[in-house]
Amino acid sequence: MANKTIELPITGIVCASCAARIEQGITKLQGIETVNVNLATETLTVTYDPQVVSERDFVDTVRELGYDAGFESVTIPISGMHCASCVRKVEQHLQGLNGVIRASVNFATEQATVEYVPRQISPDDLKKAIYDLGYDIPEGSVEETETRRIELSVSGVSGARDAERVREALQEMDGVEQVDIDRSRERVQVSYDPYKVSLEIIRQKIAGAGFKAIEVAAEGELEDREQAARESTIRMWKVRFWISAALTLPIVVGTLRDFAFFEGIVPAFLANPYLQWALATPVQFWAGWLFYRGAWAAARHRTADMNTLIAVGSSAAYLYSVAAILFRDFFTAAGDIEPALYFDTSAVIITLILLGRYLEARAKGRASEAIRKLAGLRPRTARIIRNGLELDVPVEDVLVGDMVIVRPGEKIPVDGIVAEGSSSVDESMITGESIPVVKRPGDEVIGATINRTGSFTFRATKVGKDTALAQIIRMVEQAQGSKAPIQRLADVISSYFVPTVIAIAIVTFIMWLIFGPEPSFNFALLTFVAVLIIACPCALGLATPTAIMVGTGKGAENGVLIKGGEILERAHQIDTIVLDKTGTLTKGEPALTDIIPAKDMDKAELLRIVASAEKRSEHPLGEAIVKAAEDQGMQLSEVQSFSAIAGEGIEVQIEGRNVLVGNLKLLTDRHILIGELYIKAEELSQQGKTPVFAAIGGKIAGVLAVADTLKENSHQAVKALQDMGIEVVMITGDNRRTAEAIAKLVEIDRVLAEVLPQDKANEVRKLQDEGRIVAMVGDGINDAPALAQADIGIAIGTGTDVAMEAADITLISGDLMGIATAIALSRRTISTVRQNLFLSFVYNVLLIPLAAGVFYPFFGVLLNPMWAAAAMSLSSVSVVSNSLRLRSFRLRH
Repeated sequence: MANKTIELPITGIVCASCAARIEQGITKLQGIETVNVNLATETLTVTYDPQVVSERDFVDTVRELGYDAGFESVTIPISGMHCASCVRKVEQHLQGLNGVIRASVNFATEQATVEYVPRQISPDDLKKAIYDLGYDIPEGSVEETETRRIELSVSGVSGARDAERVREALQEMDGVEQVDIDRSRERVQVSYDPYKVSLEIIRQKIAGAGFKAIEVAAEGELEDREQAARESTIRMWKVRFWISAALTLPIVVGTLRDFAFFEGIVPAFLANPYLQWALATPVQFWAGWLFYRGAWAAARHRTADMNTLIAVGSSAAYLYSVAAILFRDFFTAAGDIEPALYFDTSAVIITLILLGRYLEARAKGRASEAIRKLAGLRPRTARIIRNGLELDVPVEDVLVGDMVIVRPGEKIPVDGIVAEGSSSVDESMITGESIPVVKRPGDEVIGATINRTGSFTFRATKVGKDTALAQIIRMVEQAQGSKAPIQRLADVISSYFVPTVIAIAIVTFIMWLIFGPEPSFNFALLTFVAVLIIACPCALGLATPTAIMVGTGKGAENGVLIKGGEILERAHQIDTIVLDKTGTLTKGEPALTDIIPAKDMDKAELLRIVASAEKRSEHPLGEAIVKAAEDQGMQLSEVQSFSAIAGEGIEVQIEGRNVLVGNLKLLTDRHILIGELYIKAEELSQQGKTPVFAAIGGKIAGVLAVADTLKENSHQAVKALQDMGIEVVMITGDNRRTAEAIAKLVEIDRVLAEVLPQDKANEVRKLQDEGRIVAMVGDGINDAPALAQADIGIAIGTGTDVAMEAADITLISGDLMGIATAIALSRRTISTVRQNLFLSFVYNVLLIPLAAGVFYPFFGVLLNPMWAAAAMSLSSVSVVSNSLRLRSFRLRH
């Protein structure tokens, strides 16, 4: 492969030393011929060997040095790909284009995802390259790119001077053609040439002017167009199949006159060779035109694919039959035998393959159902308060900071924080949790969830593409478009498959022609056609992506976001789970767990007095006690005097009585006898709880315990993981006694205690050194080094603060059962992939010899090409149907 040159825009270069740093960094990579950074145009130009180094390496190097590389990503739907060799052909061709950073083609979704440099290549160039290969792009499914217009929400441009500053910053950019600013809605509309400037650079320019730009997503429109394109494809295969079937049926019925039983039943005119020729011709060249076009495109690029096999196989049967009609005397003279016609074979082959394509297209549509379900959750309108008025506006017009009103039964339009009112909200469609969550002022709400009971007002914090739902959809789309390592192996095998099959078919034809019984030519022709038709690389190509597609979608439905096929494949190998204690196993905040009053003290009264005393305290333990009292509806007393004693507790006057609340030292310093409550306090300490002593009027009143309590289903989740054969390890910075007390409650045997945050990654590495496949579960922020070190990083998230970028798998609801769900789903998906690959390989390994007539000398068995076509169609449908079984996945608790 020849060397390639790429020109990569870079932002953030302010001096010659910056340019030199980038040049030095790129030069260190292998396969680099020349490298140059132009400070004036902020462009990196590299000539390199694409077999040694990739454009992605340049982007990563530039980012590691602290600069940003300007490139864009486009997803292009492609129709006409019928097997894995098609995928490999498109992928390699796109990857070889100058300006393309990375290209990935997914057979199941029928999409190419391409990262490219706008200055060097445009989406139109990419589409042309795909057309040149002989494939189609559904009309209207990709935006035309001569001039692109984008709408951005830019908070703070309501003033004339601010708006002018943004306008001037944008208009001085090469490639920006028009800037319109709507100050009342704080919206900026930019028309730009994507050949010269990217959206990311426009956003950075606005940020440089002091504002934050968020793309306003009319996201449903493109999805609607893609859905319409998919339905159009299904409709096309359906129409071609039914017309082909209607023309083929009389041909098949006519051939039945060859059997004595049907001779008196089937009308003689149906067996007329000219009628059969007339009926077979539109089937061959109209219904089968797509196969011819695909075969021709493959031939132009000196390759072969599924279309080649179908076109050559069906054409051989059709053309032989035409020759037998036109040159009948030649054939009869050769052996004094009436030549056989195979119009039924060619027509039935095409008809059955069209049926297979139609069923396959329908099944693949069902495989992408998860995205449509998520997209369907988006509300269309929102009720906001603006300038003192209540307005119903499209959800795209909601701005960050808007006050939004939500009434019972309505969907919450965007993400935000409750300002007034309270309600219970059904978040099951996002988190997978069926129980409604109570929302009060200060609580976060997620867009697309359903308000059940009360009315409330919230302040919008995330809109457009920044909402939790938009991020989830984007993540699932990326996951479904990704490739698992096992799929890359299947793609490589498929690329050699078709040429091998053609070679086998030719050898089969020659062997039957030389050694076969009379009429040897007929036997040779039938086996040649059968071998070409029976081979099915498309089943091999669909085996992995359809399962990954359904598996990642099913994960999203259960509140588990899996970043891609590679993660899904790796997760099934996990044998060790490391759980961070605080915020993962536990709730991450102290709560009152025990109240043990002295002999003459009432339990409720003790709580009321202590909570009253702690009301003015800012200590987390005191806040937990006050919260417990308020949750029980207690009326707390006013404090006459308050004194905080550092490191010991507090001393207050309540209702004329002196009250002490604090640790053991506070009471012993006052010579207050603890008595048998000391033993109770020791027991509480051994359980990992913090004892809080209380004395009223100089006498011991009781002891309370506060602890970071376990999440409701932590024990259940640990048990589920252990039942799956996975060792569960707890890691924490707490002292060993507290750590082991918590571990004992959830039956975890291995505890890593007193581990500093910066040392957690080392502990994970030690487990990996033992030969373990380790998953680390944490909050995705504090545990980032450990999450990165682990084979699989799993982030616990709640609501809109999901740390999606921090880990390989994200549990949206924070429910630990999601870990078991993710691993079980991974195991089930990879099992399905293996079943699919097994079905594909066994199908081809067994049926190709059958079609070639290998078993004929021993058992007299020979496969009719019509049955070969039926079997080939069935193989693809069976693989997709097997993947669709994943839709019924449920974790058995």
